[in-house]
Amino acid sequence: MLDFQNPMRFLTCLFILVSFGLLAQNKEAKSYTIDANYFYGSILPHNNNILHLIKGHPEGMILSFNRKTFGLKKWESWYNYPDYGLSFQCQNNKNEVLGDLYSLYAHFNFYFLKRRLQLRVGQGIAYNTNPYDRETNYRNLAYGARYMPSTYFMLNYHKPNIWKGFGVQTGVNFVHHSNANLRSPNTSTNTVTFNFGVNYTLNAEKMPHYQFHEKEKFTEPIRYNFVFRSGINESDIINSGQYPFYVASIYADKRINQKSAFQFGADVFWMKYMKEYIHFQHVAYPEMKYSESIDYRRIGVLVGHELFINKLAVDTQIGCYVYDPAKKFGAVYQRLGAKYYITKNVSAGLSLKTHMASAEALEFGLGIRL
Repeated sequence: MLDFQNPMRFLTCLFILVSFGLLAQNKEAKSYTIDANYFYGSILPHNNNILHLIKGHPEGMILSFNRKTFGLKKWESWYNYPDYGLSFQCQNNKNEVLGDLYSLYAHFNFYFLKRRLQLRVGQGIAYNTNPYDRETNYRNLAYGARYMPSTYFMLNYHKPNIWKGFGVQTGVNFVHHSNANLRSPNTSTNTVTFNFGVNYTLNAEKMPHYQFHEKEKFTEPIRYNFVFRSGINESDIINSGQYPFYVASIYADKRINQKSAFQFGADVFWMKYMKEYIHFQHVAYPEMKYSESIDYRRIGVLVGHELFINKLAVDTQIGCYVYDPAKKFGAVYQRLGAKYYITKNVSAGLSLKTHMASAEALEFGLGIRL
Protein backbone atom coordinates (compact mmCIF):
# COMPACT_ATOMS: atom_id res chain seq x y z
CA MET A 1 0.00 0.00 0.00
CA LEU A 2 1.27 3.47 -0.81
CA ASP A 3 2.06 5.89 2.01
CA PHE A 4 -0.52 8.69 2.08
CA GLN A 5 1.91 11.28 3.37
CA ASN A 6 4.36 11.07 0.48
CA PRO A 7 2.16 12.83 -2.14
CA MET A 8 1.12 15.37 0.47
CA ARG A 9 4.76 16.18 1.18
CA PHE A 10 5.28 16.64 -2.55
CA LEU A 11 2.22 18.89 -2.67
CA THR A 12 3.52 20.98 0.23
CA CYS A 13 6.89 21.41 -1.49
CA LEU A 14 5.15 22.35 -4.76
CA PHE A 15 3.18 25.15 -3.12
CA ILE A 16 6.23 26.46 -1.26
CA LEU A 17 8.36 26.48 -4.42
CA VAL A 18 5.65 28.18 -6.49
CA SER A 19 5.06 30.75 -3.77
CA PHE A 20 8.73 31.64 -3.43
CA GLY A 21 8.97 31.79 -7.22
CA LEU A 22 6.11 34.30 -7.25
CA LEU A 23 7.61 36.38 -4.46
CA ALA A 24 10.93 36.54 -6.31
CA GLN A 25 9.45 38.43 -9.29
CA ASN A 26 9.41 42.17 -10.01
CA LYS A 27 12.54 43.11 -8.07
CA GLU A 28 12.37 46.75 -9.21
CA ALA A 29 8.91 47.44 -7.70
CA LYS A 30 8.76 46.06 -4.17
CA SER A 31 5.87 46.69 -1.85
CA TYR A 32 4.41 44.35 0.75
CA THR A 33 1.37 44.21 2.98
CA ILE A 34 0.33 42.07 5.92
CA ASP A 35 -3.19 41.49 7.18
CA ALA A 36 -5.00 39.66 9.96
CA ASN A 37 -8.66 38.61 9.88
CA TYR A 38 -10.85 37.16 12.62
CA PHE A 39 -13.74 35.02 11.34
CA TYR A 40 -16.88 33.44 12.80
CA GLY A 41 -19.42 31.34 10.95
CA SER A 42 -21.04 27.97 10.29
CA ILE A 43 -20.31 24.61 8.68
CA LEU A 44 -22.83 23.98 5.91
CA PRO A 45 -24.86 20.74 6.28
CA HIS A 46 -24.15 19.59 2.73
CA ASN A 47 -24.25 15.89 3.68
CA ASN A 48 -26.45 14.09 6.21
CA ASN A 49 -23.45 12.01 7.34
CA ILE A 50 -21.86 15.03 9.04
CA LEU A 51 -24.92 16.46 10.80
CA HIS A 52 -23.77 14.95 14.10
CA LEU A 53 -20.47 16.85 13.74
CA ILE A 54 -22.01 20.33 13.41
CA LYS A 55 -22.35 21.41 17.03
CA GLY A 56 -21.06 24.97 17.14
CA HIS A 57 -19.95 27.95 15.10
CA PRO A 58 -16.33 27.73 13.91
CA GLU A 59 -14.06 30.69 14.50
CA GLY A 60 -10.44 31.47 13.85
CA MET A 61 -7.82 33.71 12.31
CA ILE A 62 -6.28 34.21 8.87
CA LEU A 63 -2.82 35.79 8.74
CA SER A 64 -1.44 36.84 5.36
CA PHE A 65 1.68 38.22 3.72
CA ASN A 66 1.16 39.84 0.29
CA ARG A 67 3.37 41.09 -2.52
CA LYS A 68 1.82 43.97 -4.48
CA THR A 69 2.23 44.44 -8.24
CA PHE A 70 2.38 47.73 -10.14
CA GLY A 71 2.42 46.81 -13.82
CA LEU A 72 6.12 46.19 -14.29
CA LYS A 73 4.96 43.24 -16.39
CA LYS A 74 2.05 43.56 -18.78
CA TRP A 75 -0.05 40.81 -17.22
CA GLU A 76 -0.16 42.74 -13.94
CA SER A 77 -1.85 45.68 -15.61
CA TRP A 78 -4.26 43.45 -17.53
CA TYR A 79 -5.43 41.90 -14.22
CA ASN A 80 -5.72 45.27 -12.43
CA TYR A 81 -2.53 44.84 -10.39
CA PRO A 82 -3.26 41.80 -8.20
CA ASP A 83 -1.35 40.79 -5.06
CA TYR A 84 0.08 37.36 -4.42
CA GLY A 85 1.44 35.76 -1.29
CA LEU A 86 1.03 33.27 1.54
CA SER A 87 -1.69 32.93 4.15
CA PHE A 88 -2.01 30.85 7.32
CA GLN A 89 -5.40 29.91 8.72
CA CYS A 90 -6.38 28.32 12.04
CA GLN A 91 -9.98 27.15 12.48
CA ASN A 92 -11.57 25.99 15.73
CA ASN A 93 -14.46 23.73 14.69
CA LYS A 94 -15.98 23.74 18.21
CA ASN A 95 -16.13 19.94 18.19
CA GLU A 96 -13.50 17.60 19.67
CA VAL A 97 -14.58 14.77 17.35
CA LEU A 98 -14.14 16.90 14.24
CA GLY A 99 -10.87 18.39 15.49
CA ASP A 100 -9.32 21.74 14.60
CA LEU A 101 -7.65 22.82 11.35
CA TYR A 102 -4.36 24.58 10.58
CA SER A 103 -3.77 25.49 6.94
CA LEU A 104 -1.08 27.05 4.75
CA TYR A 105 -2.06 28.56 1.38
CA ALA A 106 -0.61 30.28 -1.66
CA HIS A 107 -3.08 32.96 -2.79
CA PHE A 108 -3.91 35.74 -5.24
CA ASN A 109 -5.83 38.93 -4.39
CA PHE A 110 -7.82 40.44 -7.29
CA TYR A 111 -9.36 43.94 -7.13
CA PHE A 112 -12.58 45.46 -8.47
CA LEU A 113 -14.66 48.65 -8.03
CA LYS A 114 -11.75 51.09 -7.80
CA ARG A 115 -9.78 48.55 -5.72
CA ARG A 116 -12.29 48.64 -2.88
CA LEU A 117 -13.55 45.10 -3.52
CA GLN A 118 -10.93 42.40 -2.97
CA LEU A 119 -11.36 38.76 -4.02
CA ARG A 120 -8.83 36.31 -2.63
CA VAL A 121 -8.39 32.80 -4.01
CA GLY A 122 -6.17 30.46 -2.00
CA GLN A 123 -5.08 26.85 -2.43
CA GLY A 124 -2.99 24.88 0.04
CA ILE A 125 -2.58 22.18 2.68
CA ALA A 126 -4.58 21.70 5.88
CA TYR A 127 -3.64 19.78 9.03
CA ASN A 128 -6.43 18.22 11.11
CA THR A 129 -5.83 17.52 14.80
CA ASN A 130 -8.24 14.56 15.12
CA PRO A 131 -8.91 12.64 11.87
CA TYR A 132 -10.97 9.47 11.51
CA ASP A 133 -9.68 6.41 13.32
CA ARG A 134 -11.51 3.10 13.30
CA GLU A 135 -10.93 2.56 17.04
CA THR A 136 -10.47 5.99 18.66
CA ASN A 137 -12.46 8.40 16.46
CA TYR A 138 -14.89 6.47 14.28
CA ARG A 139 -17.45 9.31 14.34
CA ASN A 140 -15.31 11.72 12.27
CA LEU A 141 -16.56 10.89 8.80
CA ALA A 142 -15.55 14.30 7.42
CA TYR A 143 -11.76 13.92 7.48
CA GLY A 144 -10.18 10.55 6.77
CA ALA A 145 -6.60 11.82 6.98
CA ARG A 146 -4.52 14.23 9.03
CA TYR A 147 -3.23 16.17 5.98
CA MET A 148 -5.56 17.23 3.18
CA PRO A 149 -5.94 19.79 0.37
CA SER A 150 -7.91 22.93 1.12
CA THR A 151 -9.29 25.84 -0.90
CA TYR A 152 -10.67 29.16 0.26
CA PHE A 153 -12.31 32.25 -1.22
CA MET A 154 -12.55 35.56 0.62
CA LEU A 155 -14.52 38.57 -0.61
CA ASN A 156 -13.78 41.79 1.30
CA TYR A 157 -14.47 45.48 1.29
CA HIS A 158 -10.84 46.59 1.45
CA LYS A 159 -9.68 50.02 2.63
CA PRO A 160 -5.88 50.30 2.96
CA ASN A 161 -3.66 53.01 4.41
CA ILE A 162 -6.24 54.91 6.43
CA TRP A 163 -3.66 56.01 8.97
CA LYS A 164 0.12 55.57 8.70
CA GLY A 165 -0.15 52.43 6.59
CA PHE A 166 -2.95 50.83 8.62
CA GLY A 167 -6.27 49.94 7.03
CA VAL A 168 -9.31 47.69 7.54
CA GLN A 169 -11.29 45.07 5.62
CA THR A 170 -14.46 43.10 6.22
CA GLY A 171 -16.42 40.54 4.25
CA VAL A 172 -17.21 36.85 3.86
CA ASN A 173 -15.04 33.76 3.64
CA PHE A 174 -15.71 30.29 2.20
CA VAL A 175 -13.30 27.45 2.96
CA HIS A 176 -13.42 23.85 1.76
CA HIS A 177 -11.53 21.03 3.49
CA SER A 178 -11.50 17.61 1.83
CA ASN A 179 -9.30 14.50 1.54
CA ALA A 180 -9.94 14.58 -2.23
CA ASN A 181 -10.61 10.84 -1.90
CA LEU A 182 -6.98 10.16 -1.10
CA ARG A 183 -8.34 8.19 1.85
CA SER A 184 -11.81 7.35 3.13
CA PRO A 185 -13.96 8.59 4.76
CA ASN A 186 -14.12 11.78 2.72
CA THR A 187 -17.38 13.57 3.51
CA SER A 188 -15.47 16.91 3.80
CA THR A 189 -16.69 20.25 5.21
CA ASN A 190 -17.65 23.61 3.71
CA THR A 191 -17.45 26.56 6.10
CA VAL A 192 -18.97 30.01 5.49
CA THR A 193 -17.90 32.84 7.80
CA PHE A 194 -18.00 36.58 8.28
CA ASN A 195 -14.63 38.20 8.86
CA PHE A 196 -13.20 41.49 10.03
CA GLY A 197 -9.57 42.50 10.07
CA VAL A 198 -6.80 45.03 9.72
CA ASN A 199 -4.09 45.45 7.12
CA TYR A 200 -0.77 47.24 7.11
CA THR A 201 1.21 48.45 4.10
CA LEU A 202 4.97 48.41 4.64
CA ASN A 203 6.66 51.64 3.48
CA ALA A 204 3.30 53.04 2.36
CA GLU A 205 4.83 56.44 1.68
CA LYS A 206 7.26 54.94 -0.85
CA MET A 207 4.87 52.87 -2.98
CA PRO A 208 5.79 52.80 -6.70
CA HIS A 209 3.42 54.26 -9.29
CA TYR A 210 1.11 51.98 -11.27
CA GLN A 211 2.16 51.41 -14.87
CA PHE A 212 -0.63 50.99 -17.43
CA HIS A 213 -0.32 48.71 -20.48
CA GLU A 214 -2.85 48.71 -23.29
CA LYS A 215 -4.23 45.33 -24.22
CA GLU A 216 -2.55 44.12 -27.37
CA LYS A 217 -4.05 42.36 -30.33
CA PHE A 218 -3.34 38.68 -29.87
CA THR A 219 -3.55 35.77 -32.30
CA GLU A 220 -2.37 32.21 -31.92
CA PRO A 221 -3.11 29.04 -33.90
CA ILE A 222 -4.85 26.03 -32.39
CA ARG A 223 -2.55 24.20 -29.98
CA TYR A 224 -2.57 20.51 -29.08
CA ASN A 225 -2.12 19.36 -25.48
CA PHE A 226 -1.03 16.00 -24.10
CA VAL A 227 -1.32 15.56 -20.33
CA PHE A 228 -0.48 12.59 -18.10
CA ARG A 229 -1.95 12.62 -14.59
CA SER A 230 -1.49 10.24 -11.69
CA GLY A 231 -1.90 9.83 -7.93
CA ILE A 232 -3.54 7.54 -5.40
CA ASN A 233 -7.08 7.30 -4.08
CA GLU A 234 -9.52 5.06 -2.27
CA SER A 235 -13.16 4.15 -2.80
CA ASP A 236 -15.92 5.28 -0.44
CA ILE A 237 -15.63 1.93 1.34
CA ILE A 238 -13.53 2.65 4.44
CA ASN A 239 -10.28 0.68 4.69
CA SER A 240 -10.70 -0.76 1.19
CA GLY A 241 -7.13 0.36 0.41
CA GLN A 242 -5.36 3.03 -1.59
CA TYR A 243 -4.52 2.32 -5.22
CA PRO A 244 -2.71 4.26 -7.96
CA PHE A 245 -4.59 5.76 -10.87
CA TYR A 246 -3.57 7.04 -14.29
CA VAL A 247 -5.26 9.53 -16.62
CA ALA A 248 -4.26 10.30 -20.20
CA SER A 249 -5.73 13.47 -21.70
CA ILE A 250 -5.53 14.93 -25.18
CA TYR A 251 -7.24 18.16 -26.16
CA ALA A 252 -6.98 21.08 -28.53
CA ASP A 253 -7.14 24.66 -27.34
CA LYS A 254 -7.72 27.97 -29.07
CA ARG A 255 -6.37 31.03 -27.28
CA ILE A 256 -8.61 34.02 -28.03
CA ASN A 257 -6.63 36.69 -26.13
CA GLN A 258 -3.83 37.10 -23.60
CA LYS A 259 -5.98 35.71 -20.81
CA SER A 260 -8.21 32.96 -22.18
CA ALA A 261 -8.22 29.77 -24.22
CA PHE A 262 -11.07 27.34 -24.89
CA GLN A 263 -10.48 23.58 -24.88
CA PHE A 264 -12.01 20.47 -26.40
CA GLY A 265 -10.72 16.92 -26.05
CA ALA A 266 -10.92 13.56 -24.27
CA ASP A 267 -9.76 11.72 -21.12
CA VAL A 268 -9.01 8.04 -20.57
CA PHE A 269 -9.13 6.88 -16.92
CA TRP A 270 -7.44 3.88 -15.33
CA MET A 271 -8.67 4.06 -11.72
CA LYS A 272 -7.29 0.96 -10.02
CA TYR A 273 -9.47 1.34 -6.94
CA MET A 274 -12.47 0.67 -9.18
CA LYS A 275 -11.34 -2.95 -9.67
CA GLU A 276 -11.50 -3.47 -5.90
CA TYR A 277 -14.84 -1.65 -5.71
CA ILE A 278 -16.36 -3.83 -8.45
CA HIS A 279 -15.12 -6.97 -6.68
CA PHE A 280 -16.57 -5.80 -3.36
CA GLN A 281 -19.98 -5.05 -4.88
CA HIS A 282 -20.01 -8.45 -6.59
CA VAL A 283 -19.23 -10.33 -3.38
CA ALA A 284 -21.08 -8.23 -0.79
CA TYR A 285 -24.27 -7.57 -2.73
CA PRO A 286 -25.00 -10.53 -5.04
CA GLU A 287 -28.64 -9.46 -5.25
CA MET A 288 -27.48 -6.37 -7.17
CA LYS A 289 -26.09 -8.65 -9.92
CA TYR A 290 -22.94 -6.52 -10.18
CA SER A 291 -20.76 -8.61 -12.48
CA GLU A 292 -17.08 -8.93 -11.56
CA SER A 293 -16.21 -8.87 -15.25
CA ILE A 294 -17.28 -5.21 -15.61
CA ASP A 295 -14.51 -3.06 -17.09
CA TYR A 296 -13.21 -0.53 -14.56
CA ARG A 297 -11.86 1.85 -17.21
CA ARG A 298 -13.66 4.98 -18.43
CA ILE A 299 -13.47 7.39 -21.37
CA GLY A 300 -14.85 10.91 -21.37
CA VAL A 301 -15.04 13.91 -23.68
CA LEU A 302 -14.44 17.38 -22.27
CA VAL A 303 -14.78 21.08 -22.91
CA GLY A 304 -12.92 23.64 -20.84
CA HIS A 305 -11.35 27.02 -20.32
CA GLU A 306 -7.78 27.98 -19.44
CA LEU A 307 -7.06 31.27 -17.69
CA PHE A 308 -3.46 32.47 -18.12
CA ILE A 309 -1.87 34.51 -15.30
CA ASN A 310 1.74 35.02 -16.34
CA LYS A 311 3.36 31.54 -16.06
CA LEU A 312 0.46 30.22 -14.02
CA ALA A 313 -2.78 28.95 -15.53
CA VAL A 314 -6.13 27.79 -14.16
CA ASP A 315 -8.03 25.01 -15.95
CA THR A 316 -11.79 24.62 -15.58
CA GLN A 317 -13.18 21.60 -17.40
CA ILE A 318 -16.45 19.70 -17.62
CA GLY A 319 -16.69 16.25 -19.15
CA CYS A 320 -19.17 13.54 -20.04
CA TYR A 321 -18.44 9.81 -19.98
CA VAL A 322 -18.93 8.07 -23.30
CA TYR A 323 -17.64 4.74 -21.97
CA ASP A 324 -18.38 3.86 -18.34
CA PRO A 325 -19.49 0.25 -17.80
CA ALA A 326 -19.32 0.41 -13.98
CA LYS A 327 -21.57 3.49 -13.77
CA LYS A 328 -20.55 4.26 -10.19
CA PHE A 329 -21.03 7.99 -10.73
CA GLY A 330 -23.26 10.04 -12.95
CA ALA A 331 -22.44 10.81 -16.56
CA VAL A 332 -20.90 14.23 -15.90
CA TYR A 333 -17.58 15.05 -14.20
CA GLN A 334 -15.66 18.25 -13.50
CA ARG A 335 -12.01 19.22 -13.12
CA LEU A 336 -10.52 22.33 -11.55
CA GLY A 337 -6.76 22.68 -11.66
CA ALA A 338 -3.77 24.99 -11.52
CA LYS A 339 -0.51 24.57 -13.40
CA TYR A 340 2.81 26.29 -13.84
CA TYR A 341 4.50 26.60 -17.24
CA ILE A 342 8.08 25.46 -16.65
CA THR A 343 8.85 26.38 -20.25
CA LYS A 344 6.68 27.78 -23.02
CA ASN A 345 5.42 24.30 -23.88
CA VAL A 346 5.87 22.19 -20.71
CA SER A 347 3.74 22.51 -17.57
CA ALA A 348 3.34 20.79 -14.21
CA GLY A 349 0.17 21.05 -12.22
CA LEU A 350 -2.39 19.86 -9.76
CA SER A 351 -6.10 19.29 -10.35
CA LEU A 352 -9.16 18.03 -8.52
CA LYS A 353 -11.58 15.75 -10.36
CA THR A 354 -15.09 15.66 -8.96
CA HIS A 355 -18.64 14.58 -9.63
CA MET A 356 -20.47 17.68 -8.40
CA ALA A 357 -19.75 17.86 -4.63
CA SER A 358 -18.11 14.41 -4.54
CA ALA A 359 -14.35 14.44 -5.12
CA GLU A 360 -12.83 11.41 -6.82
CA ALA A 361 -9.14 12.19 -7.29
CA LEU A 362 -6.36 14.68 -6.65
CA GLU A 363 -4.32 14.55 -9.85
CA PHE A 364 -0.64 15.42 -10.26
CA GLY A 365 -0.02 16.19 -13.92
CA LEU A 366 2.68 16.85 -16.49
CA GLY A 367 1.64 18.38 -19.81
CA ILE A 368 3.00 19.35 -23.21
CA ARG A 369 1.40 22.09 -25.33
CA LEU A 370 2.41 22.02 -29.00
